Amino acid sequence: MSNSNFTRRGVLKTGTIAGAGLALPTYLSAASHAGFTNAPTGDTVTLGFNVPQSGPYADEGADELRAFELAVEHLNGEGDGGMLSTFSSKVLDGTGILGKKVNFVTGDTQTKSDAARASAKSMIEKDGAIMISGGSSSGVAVAVQGLCQEAGVIFMAGLTHSNDTTGKDKKANGFRHFFNAYMSAAALAPVLEQLYGTDRRAYHLTADYTWGWTQEESIAAATEALGWDTVEKVRTPLAATDFSSYIAPVLNSGADVLVLNHYGGNMVNSLTNAVQFGLREKQANGKNFEIVVPLYSELMAKGAGKNIAGIVGSQNWDWKLENEKGDRYTGTNAFVKSFGEKYGFPPSQAAQTCYAQTLLYADAVTRAGSFNPCAVVEALEGFEFDGLGNGPTLYRAGDHQCFKDVVVVRGKENPENEFDLVEIVEVTPTEQVTYPVDHPMFSGGALGSCNPGA
Repeated sequence: MSNSNFTRRGVLKTGTIAGAGLALPTYLSAASHAGFTNAPTGDTVTLGFNVPQSGPYADEGADELRAFELAVEHLNGEGDGGMLSTFSSKVLDGTGILGKKVNFVTGDTQTKSDAARASAKSMIEKDGAIMISGGSSSGVAVAVQGLCQEAGVIFMAGLTHSNDTTGKDKKANGFRHFFNAYMSAAALAPVLEQLYGTDRRAYHLTADYTWGWTQEESIAAATEALGWDTVEKVRTPLAATDFSSYIAPVLNSGADVLVLNHYGGNMVNSLTNAVQFGLREKQANGKNFEIVVPLYSELMAKGAGKNIAGIVGSQNWDWKLENEKGDRYTGTNAFVKSFGEKYGFPPSQAAQTCYAQTLLYADAVTRAGSFNPCAVVEALEGFEFDGLGNGPTLYRAGDHQCFKDVVVVRGKENPENEFDLVEIVEVTPTEQVTYPVDHPMFSGGALGSCNPGA
């Protein structure tokens, strides 16, 4: 699809949130611009964007970097401003953050926790980054969040879906806009019941790290509550590229559903192998064999090609939301327009998350009147906002998890073009995916106190 066609089809309208701008609170206890890590002293401020530029999640990382670059341009008054015009908070005016021009540095997490920590540490210690964002792996997010807590900088998590990020591994200096595994399962279960019934036998293949573990736990619990049986749970290495040896045993397992708790390149490869083994044409227990991918993106759908057709999963956001579901998702079109004009194609959920996190950080600093991490924490805790494409959203004070609607999607059988590979099946309201802070899947660990560092 040409850029011009994308612009016409993907951007039908833009809008603004009604209402006056938010008042600026004063945090007297943390208003100083000195005495904290990397307190900016000149006319610029540096943000650190730490994403997988190599490894199985590199496609997601590339789109995150695109969004980060766009967010910085908009904060500095370049371009059309994107979501700055639709964001319910009206304190960002295109003059940087607190009048300081925004600069940024980047790092490669390699989808490895040690590499991600080393990269973030360098950006903080050598480049003076005052906030770190990014990542497309929950293992990376947990590791970098811990580092940022120790260093006294804010961590605005990028793509991280493990329950642990805002569960047992939550930190006061860390915030997550992305949804989590529990939310995916809560949104998917009613759809799976409607599509496939309550008498099913599921076989799980699971990426062997924190995200996979909590995704498996969440979807198994939700489907077992429907009446499904879990036949087997098999862990697969994150570095795996050929899943044939893991798919073969599924054929004789007695299962009639394969749940792929895989993401990025892992999911593309495992789904491809499953199709190659004929699972999509197979009958088991008198039923058509089904494949479920609890979490996937448009980027993964593109990698999987025709194999994604009919596959049900969940997303944090979809670039068609506002056009298809109305003004509740204002901000979507403004972002899609800006991103599309710069890059020539619509953004992924990874891009939208990282763009939103950058704006939310800048907004919190501005409302607080300080870059001090403790002022930022206070500004974000319990913050309710709208206009960033997800509908009304809350950053819960008790665990720093965002609560908002969840998108249930399915791969299109006959996509019109390479950018429109999934259809929105349902948007699950926030209330259906909300849980208490002390829910057993999120137990252990403590949020602790903010650390301003130096």
